[in-house]
Amino acid sequence: MAVTPEKVRSAPAILNAGAVAGALDITAAAVQTWLKARPPARMLQGIASGWLGRASYQGGLATVVLGFATHFFIATSWAALYWFASRRFPVLVRRAWVSGTVFAIVVYETMYEVVIPLSAIHHRIPRTPQDVLVQLLIHVFCVGLPISLILRAYTPRSEITTL
Repeated sequence: MAVTPEKVRSAPAILNAGAVAGALDITAAAVQTWLKARPPARMLQGIASGWLGRASYQGGLATVVLGFATHFFIATSWAALYWFASRRFPVLVRRAWVSGTVFAIVVYETMYEVVIPLSAIHHRIPRTPQDVLVQLLIHVFCVGLPISLILRAYTPRSEITTL
């Protein structure tokens, strides 16, 4: 199977979008954790608890690293999903601002209503209306828009108009 220019372009686009979204989102999470007077390592162990359940909080540095890696894997997976969807639905790159905002809401709902309950956490995390608003804003500005805009930047202008 030959490597096409599309495949060559997709890897850096997806990796960069995942890295930026992952870095922005984890920074927002660390700030929120710090504002609640909790250590960021505990937040990362909370991410690892998706794999390990409550045992992640006794895992020390290993579960901190697992949480960090898991976070960036998830962010990059969302970027890959957006990239491949944008090849099929060009409006995702043509209207990146609107599409990225809608995508952020989909990511938020999927994570909180599907992924977390199906993980080793085994339940929905309780959220106040304020929590929902803050998380939606973080997902829009730290996940959805960075992914959509970075992936649009990797799409040649000629493809945006002809997709």
